[in-house]
Amino acid sequence: MSGPKLFLRLDLTSRVRLGPGKIRLLEAIEREGSISAAGRVLKMSYRRAWLLIDELNASFREPLVATKLGGIGGGKASVTALGRSVVRVYRAMEKEAERMVRRRSAPLLRQLRTGGDDKSKR
Repeated sequence: MSGPKLFLRLDLTSRVRLGPGKIRLLEAIEREGSISAAGRVLKMSYRRAWLLIDELNASFREPLVATKLGGIGGGKASVTALGRSVVRVYRAMEKEAERMVRRRSAPLLRQLRTGGDDKSKR
């Protein structure tokens, strides 16, 4: 491990959470063009992916993902301008937090036993 790992989860309200899983899902939808394809890439069921997107869309003033019902080729989904903005803001906060954690964790890392990943030395 090259240093501490940071996982940023924002509790925007008591019911609205935004974290790495939802952001990865939005990014996958942007790349793949559909919720089901994004779910497959992330090894997530379509139902789970759809529920997460439904939750996000219901939480913001405007949808983060727009969907179009499909026919033979299946449905389409696209991340809206607001959705792309949410991803950009989250990723910027994540980078800033990672820089701070790297800088501020140095004193903690110096206090670790050598081979700090080895739990058998407790």
